[in-house]
Amino acid sequence: MKEIRLATIGSGVIVETLLNLVAKTEGIRLTAVYSRSEEKGRRFAEKYGVYAVYSDLDAFFESDAFNCVYIASPNSLHYPQTKQALLAGKHVWCEKPFCTSARQAEELYALARDRGLMLAEAVPTAFYPNLEILRQQLPKIGRLRLVQGNYSQYSSRYDVLREETGLPNVFNPEFGGGCLVDINFYNVYLNVALFGKPEKVTYFPNLHSGGADTSGILILQYGDFVSQATGAKDCWNDCSFSIQGEDGFIRIPGSNGLARIRVVTRTGEEILNAQEDPNRLSYEVNKLTDIFLREDHKALAKLAQTTVTTMKVLEEARASAGIRYPWE
Repeated sequence: MKEIRLATIGSGVIVETLLNLVAKTEGIRLTAVYSRSEEKGRRFAEKYGVYAVYSDLDAFFESDAFNCVYIASPNSLHYPQTKQALLAGKHVWCEKPFCTSARQAEELYALARDRGLMLAEAVPTAFYPNLEILRQQLPKIGRLRLVQGNYSQYSSRYDVLREETGLPNVFNPEFGGGCLVDINFYNVYLNVALFGKPEKVTYFPNLHSGGADTSGILILQYGDFVSQATGAKDCWNDCSFSIQGEDGFIRIPGSNGLARIRVVTRTGEEILNAQEDPNRLSYEVNKLTDIFLREDHKALAKLAQTTVTTMKVLEEARASAGIRYPWE
């Protein structure tokens, strides 16, 4: 592919952050915007000097103004919009969580393969240089015994629930909302990326009357160790991720960033960090741009394995807690 001509679905903060990076990245540029509100879409597009704006989704996907779409809509829309994009011959970056089920993810990846298209989940963790360093350090701490991840960050949108003035999308089961698939997702993805699929998954959530989990503790049982993944949007704490072995431990500030890796063993301590750019999304944009331009389907297939496994874990977690989406 000579150039990625990118279109967007969604206009939230993360989309703006990504597009600011796209503007500085060679080989990719924004060329179209979709919004349900044409007026809102035009205001958003004008920030980036883009004039191809659509408010009709069918017309959007029929357009030749772009060859790749970044999907950052509510969770429940990821699957149908990604499928429509692929059927229209577009390559896709889809925000996390990729889908609401592993079956959906497998279907989309198969569709992309059949049509020779590129498809990737836009999850920053997969592209951090420190992820590979973390993998390399694991043998130093010996046989693993405990893993603990805590990503707790109070959400301003939780105030709406507390005040009973509405039901934000992020907490709305109709849109595939909930803390597990939003903030605790990063703990789950990192566990899967490092250790693969656990043998048993059990989730203990705090549930809102609307049906979504606002916080919770997930227990992942592996053959030789157990991992605890705590996520919260209704309270907050210092975020951290630690891996404990018989010969030492590894600690990082959190599963979403991997900004610094502290390795402590019986013989000493070291701090490792290969991520000089403080903007964590820069690694995602740079690597995905490179993968798509080179049409590296092998790299995408490897990423797809982690995505599908993560979807399976999230499904099992919801099932263990009796959390069901309206369409299930």
